[in-house]
Amino acid sequence: MTPRPLAHPLALTLGDPAGIGPEIVVKAWRALRHETVPFFVVGDAQALRSAPGSGAPVQAISSPDEAAAAFPEALPVLDIPLRAPVVAGKPDPGAADAVIRWIETAVGLALSGAAGGVVTAPIAKAPLYAAGFRFPGHTEFLGELTAATRHDGARGPVMMLTAGDLRTTLVTVHEPLAKVPATLTIEGIVNTGLVTAQAMRRDFGIAAPRIAVAGLNPHAGESGTIGQEETRIVTPAVRALRDLGVDARGPYPADSLFPAEVRAGYDAAVCLYHDQALIPVKMLDFWGGVNVTLGLPIVRTSPDHGTAFDIAGRGIARPDSLIAAVRLAAGIAGRRQ
Repeated sequence: MTPRPLAHPLALTLGDPAGIGPEIVVKAWRALRHETVPFFVVGDAQALRSAPGSGAPVQAISSPDEAAAAFPEALPVLDIPLRAPVVAGKPDPGAADAVIRWIETAVGLALSGAAGGVVTAPIAKAPLYAAGFRFPGHTEFLGELTAATRHDGARGPVMMLTAGDLRTTLVTVHEPLAKVPATLTIEGIVNTGLVTAQAMRRDFGIAAPRIAVAGLNPHAGESGTIGQEETRIVTPAVRALRDLGVDARGPYPADSLFPAEVRAGYDAAVCLYHDQALIPVKMLDFWGGVNVTLGLPIVRTSPDHGTAFDIAGRGIARPDSLIAAVRLAAGIAGRRQ
């Protein structure tokens, strides 16, 4: 997706400052500074100045309006400082308040129209939980922050993962595998399919999206002989989606849904659990996959990886996924504006 020039810059949250977030943010700025995808960071300016091998000029801004002019020469930062510095590789619950505030600020700016969208660097859940954070992750928190403004038919949040020509969306996200069958419902699959089809049209420019729906069991249940979920839940959901005007097909055996020749026959695949969606994305492009939150009134993308505390501070983190997330957010924002 080629980004159109944006009316407003993207807001990029710093993520966990003890992880690779500061490093990959600086590297993404270096890679993108001369492209039409300006962003500003919502985070701690000093953490960026201290990023491994940084040396990047960091410019504090007081408003997103200042970001585009500064972007080619310096990394613009809406500076919301940490209470105390953190040590790379050592997550600290004391930073949780700032991490949460960075996300809240970026979302607020996107909701107000001051930012074209939000790109989130990775957070770590454990230190946030230790500080009282009550959401499973970014996606659920963003759903809460935007709930009052979802008035345009948005029925999110729905998680999408993208890599190359593959787009997968998840019906269940961080459910333990043993709980997935009991968690699946016709309504959940229908909602995910509707949000996916809407996003294909609005955000990816596909006028008549084709949606493939994966089965849960081997061979998609083999007509009910090795699992009943397809006959009881998935097939009725696919039928309901078609009745609602969505070109949905399935359920398909997941083991044969992702080869290139099969991907050519659909625009997005609705998957029923976490690894069913993420494994093919990471096999296709381990370094460049992107997480997109669908069904929200704002644009939100993020890298498809975590905080990587084990390599934080060593200067070896790859920014590929963050760069792809910024470019995709810019493309979606350009279509929406």
